[in-house]
Amino acid sequence: MKYFYVAIFFLCSSYSASLAIGEVSTFTLKNGMDIIVIEDHRAPIVTHMVWYKVGSADEPPGKSGIAHYLEHLLFKGTENLKTGEFSKIVAENGGSENAFTSYDYTGYFQRVAADRLNLMMEIESDRMQNLRLTIEDILPERGVIIEERNSRTENNPNSLFSEHRSALMYQNHPYGVPVIGWMHEIEKLTREDAIDFYERYYAPNNAILIVAGDVEPQAVLDLAQKHYGIRIASKKIVKRVRPQEPPKRAAIHTIYEDPRVRQPYIIREYLAENRKPGDQLEAAALTIFAHLLGGSGKTSFLGKRLQLDEKIALNVSAWHSATSYDPNKFGLYVVPVPDVSLQVVEDALDLALDNFFEVGIDQDHLKRIKTQIKASEIFALDNQEGIARAYGTALTSGLSVNDVKEWPNILAAVSAEDIMIAAGKVLNPKSSVTGWIRGPQEIVE
Repeated sequence: MKYFYVAIFFLCSSYSASLAIGEVSTFTLKNGMDIIVIEDHRAPIVTHMVWYKVGSADEPPGKSGIAHYLEHLLFKGTENLKTGEFSKIVAENGGSENAFTSYDYTGYFQRVAADRLNLMMEIESDRMQNLRLTIEDILPERGVIIEERNSRTENNPNSLFSEHRSALMYQNHPYGVPVIGWMHEIEKLTREDAIDFYERYYAPNNAILIVAGDVEPQAVLDLAQKHYGIRIASKKIVKRVRPQEPPKRAAIHTIYEDPRVRQPYIIREYLAENRKPGDQLEAAALTIFAHLLGGSGKTSFLGKRLQLDEKIALNVSAWHSATSYDPNKFGLYVVPVPDVSLQVVEDALDLALDNFFEVGIDQDHLKRIKTQIKASEIFALDNQEGIARAYGTALTSGLSVNDVKEWPNILAAVSAEDIMIAAGKVLNPKSSVTGWIRGPQEIVE
C-alpha cells in the first residue's frame, strides 16, 4: 500500500521523475568518480551503469570510430578475466548487459537481481583500468565493426543520407562525423589507437556510476568505495573543448539519389540550442515547438496543413535533439503522397512555416501538448533502465542532477511567447540543411 499512496501523491502534485521512484542521492568518491543512486523498491532488481564522459565527438582527427571500437573491446580480457568471461559471469547470474556509444558518452550496464550488485561492481571496476588487448582480440573485432557499418550504413540509403546531411550541417564540429566512424578510417584502427584512447579517457574522474533499483544509498556508496574507490584518477582528464561551428552564411540544399530508395522524402534540419546547465528554457521551448509543428501526426500544425488540408503529404514529423554537449539539431520530415513532387512539398512546407508565425499558437493545442508530455514523463517511470539512461545522458552532456529534476517543470512552464521567440531564432534559413532523398531521375534533354 505504501507505493500506491506514493503514486497518487505523485500524479496529483508533480511529474518530476525523481519523486515517483524515491530519492535521488548523489556522492563523489575521493578519486573524482560521481555516483547517482535512484531508489526503486518495487522489485528486487537493480540497473548498474558506468558512463564515461567521452564519445565519438572527442576522438582525435583521423581516428573516427575508435570510441565505438573500444566499447566492443572492453568485453575482451583483463588482468583477472579471460576474453568472454565478463559476459559469462553476467549470464550465469541471470543478468543482462550491453553497452553503447554516442557523440558525447560511452556507457556500460548490467541489469541483475539486487543481491548481485556487488559482483557487477567488482567486474565492471576491473575493466575500468585493467583491460588487456592482444592482436587476437583486435583484428577480429575490427572485422565485426566493419561488418556492422556495412549492414547498418553502407546497405541502408537512409543511413547514408543521414551521414551526408550531418557532414553538411557540421562543417567544423565533430558531430559531422558518424559515431561508428568512416569506413576508410575504421579499417586502419590499431591496437595502439585503442590503448591510447582507453588510457586517456577511462578513469574514475571521467566516469559516472548510476545505480537504479532496490538499493539503499549508503549501501551503494559503501560498495562503490570498495570497488571503484581503489581506481586511480587520471591527470590526463581535462575539460572537453571541441571545435565549434563558424557563422552560417547560406542555406544548404542537397539531393541524394540511390536506386534502393522506394519512398522519397524531405528532411530539413536547423542548428539548434541544446539544454544548458541552469538555463534550459530555450531548449524546452524548442522541444514543445517540435510537438506543435509535427509531433502528433495529423493533429499537429504541419499535419493539419499538409496532410488534411492540402492532402500532399503522407506523413510529417518534427523533432528537437535537446540533450547534447554542444548545439544539436531541430528537424522537419515530410513524405509526399504519390505523384506529388518533392519541390511542391518543400514549397508547401515553407509556406506553412511562414503561416505559423502569422496565426500564432493555438492555446488549446499547447495545453494538450503539455498534457501529453506530462503523461509521457509519468509512463516513463515504469522503466527503471530508462530513468537511469535519462540521468546518464544528461550528466554526460554537462547537465546536473538538479537540471534533470527541473526539466519537466520547465517544460510545463513554457509559454506561447517563449515558443515563438525560440521558433523565430531556430528557423533561420542560413543555419539549415534541406535534403531530398529519391531514386535516380531520368535526364530529359
